[in-house]
Amino acid sequence: MGIRSIGARLTCWYTGILCVTLLVLGGAAYGLLTYSLSHDLDAALEGVAKVSAEQARTEGGPFLPRGVDELFRHFFGFSPLNPSLELFDTRGRRNLTRPGSPATRLPLSPHTLEQALRGASTFETIEGAGPYPFRVLTMPVIKAGRVINLVQVGISLESMYQTRRHFLLIMGALLPFGLLLAAVGGWVLARRALKPVDEMTRAARRLSGENLADRIRETGTGDELDRLAQTLNDMLGRLDDFLGQMRQFSADAAHELQTPLTILKGEMEVALRSPRSPEEYKKVLLSSLEEIDRISSLVAGLLLLARADRGVLRLDLQPLELHELLKEVAAQMHLLAENHGVSLDYGPVEPAVIQGDREHFQRLLLNLIDNAIKYTPSGGRVTLSLRSDGQLVHLSVADTGMGLSPEEQKQIFHRFYRAAGARTQSGGGAGLGLSIAQSIAQAHGGRIEVASTPGQGSTFTVSLPVESTADIPSAS
Repeated sequence: MGIRSIGARLTCWYTGILCVTLLVLGGAAYGLLTYSLSHDLDAALEGVAKVSAEQARTEGGPFLPRGVDELFRHFFGFSPLNPSLELFDTRGRRNLTRPGSPATRLPLSPHTLEQALRGASTFETIEGAGPYPFRVLTMPVIKAGRVINLVQVGISLESMYQTRRHFLLIMGALLPFGLLLAAVGGWVLARRALKPVDEMTRAARRLSGENLADRIRETGTGDELDRLAQTLNDMLGRLDDFLGQMRQFSADAAHELQTPLTILKGEMEVALRSPRSPEEYKKVLLSSLEEIDRISSLVAGLLLLARADRGVLRLDLQPLELHELLKEVAAQMHLLAENHGVSLDYGPVEPAVIQGDREHFQRLLLNLIDNAIKYTPSGGRVTLSLRSDGQLVHLSVADTGMGLSPEEQKQIFHRFYRAAGARTQSGGGAGLGLSIAQSIAQAHGGRIEVASTPGQGSTFTVSLPVESTADIPSAS
């Protein structure tokens, strides 16, 4: 089973990475230590050999200073274990008349002798001369341009091996202790760093649909966790707004459906209380049909909005002559305008062709024009215009009605929203017309904007791409 705690995983990762780092650094330090010891050892051997060779060149002089130990101590800084210093002739025989340090007899290989006779010094490591290998330097003694003797200087590598062993023991003892301290420190730091996450988790568990107004506490440090808290709070705010809109939407939808259903039920109950004439039954049935049409229209509008929200509103996109459709819809709405005492006129109407769904776009125009006529007082005017700037087609429906306040303009496209003045109008709709129009425009890749002045009227402008290719699958 994997480790579920982030703090534990961070601690493991941190400790593991530190372990690898220490092993790499320890290996590098061990390599550098070995190189340094070997280099210093060879340099000291070379110093001893040069002094010895200089003594050997002096005729009649002693081969060595008074003590071998003093010579080695001078170059090594300490008295090494099992030092060896001998003099050989050019045939590789030890010079017994001028002995060096016979404590340990080290062999002279033919290759080393050959190199010395050529005037070259040779470093080598000899195994088998003792419990530890020996580091040996063989240096020729040159006088008057020729080799007269060979000086062999050697020292046991026991001290160097012990130094490296001590280093490994120290590293082996310190590594677990260091990793333990690092693990404890990493765990403490991880818990401290993740403490705000635990607080966020507890705060999130306390949240429900009834208390979405609560927010996760921010530390004010501006770090990643603080930005996460801000993001979650923003999300909670949007969710709270969305749920509020859903509750309002459900309440409004229930209210709008309840009214016609109540009327429908009441009329039928009244009709069934006593016998009626055929004409009276016909009147009740006609009234019932009107309420059913109202319910049907409301349900169809809600279904269209739901499909638009999900991005599955199917459009049969075809080349659509918008100027012709505008005139056709205006002809249908002339009678309604006359009944309200409102004149329906044209402004500039330029030919324009878009990619659009004729049925849906006809509904958009009907909703906009119907809305303008309903909320324009008798004697007012509704003006339709259409123009193109080469990239966008702008269709405008302007009226001289009651107008909208700036706050109402922000809410006018919300579902079931009706302006204060609209709610006093008889025969008002459910407040879905502009929402449906906006959804249809957006499905066509366009938008609807409103410009209004209270008491002077409103202008709704639909802007659409000339070659709108909304990313919606066409109906087959």
